[in-house]
Amino acid sequence: MAAPDVVLLATEWRSRALIRAQLIEEGFDVVATNSWPMMRRHLRPGSKPRLALVDLKGLPNPHEALEGLRVLMKPDRVLVLTAIGTASPEDVRALGFRAVARPVAIRDVVGAAAAALREIQPSAAPPQS
Repeated sequence: MAAPDVVLLATEWRSRALIRAQLIEEGFDVVATNSWPMMRRHLRPGSKPRLALVDLKGLPNPHEALEGLRVLMKPDRVLVLTAIGTASPEDVRALGFRAVARPVAIRDVVGAAAAALREIQPSAAPPQS
């Protein structure tokens, strides 16, 4: 089975559903999940998505997710939606990740994800972990 274009992690069902629906509308294959352990299952060697999109809002341990992503994904293949009380956009960018700061419209999140996906070549091999 081919890896999806995007694996989305968002704990809030409304944000998750809206972002996923809009990315699908843009033509991307998207798998959405509501927890870091579930997302981690989709970041296996040989079947990693082109982009991991993580909404830090509501995550019980956002720093655990960020550290896990550092190990499992190339930083330029990660887009983080920051939230007050989680990590600042500057801290996220210091890790090498792409960042979008709240408050933000769904269209802006989807636009940032689509721009990242255009930069990431589909044939580029994901890192082997």
